[in-house]
Amino acid sequence: MDERRRRGDRGEAAVAAALERRGWAIVERQYRCRWGEIDLIARTADGILCFVEVKTRSGGAIAPPREAVTAAKRRRLRDAAGWYLAQTGQDDCLCRFDVAEVYPADGSGRRQIKYITSAF
Repeated sequence: MDERRRRGDRGEAAVAAALERRGWAIVERQYRCRWGEIDLIARTADGILCFVEVKTRSGGAIAPPREAVTAAKRRRLRDAAGWYLAQTGQDDCLCRFDVAEVYPADGSGRRQIKYITSAF
């Protein structure tokens, strides 16, 4: 496994742990279908199903990670989410698309996470 993939997996794990600390349930990790991949699918404490795109960056990144979620990526995420909802019989539930930006560890040794609710 290459370093980029390992960094992404660590970022997803950090976001999943942060969401669980909020009382959210992680429903799926790295959900894949013919339409694409959804990094995390989580259910909030009040029942909203969140499709979470996690963007992890190294220290030298110039642009904010959320800018990597292009219109094409948003379309693939919507298609994959629609497929997931249809396959699981949840096509009438409340849901939203969030983006989690994961930055390198600071002096405390913890990764910084910026969570954007209803990002698109």
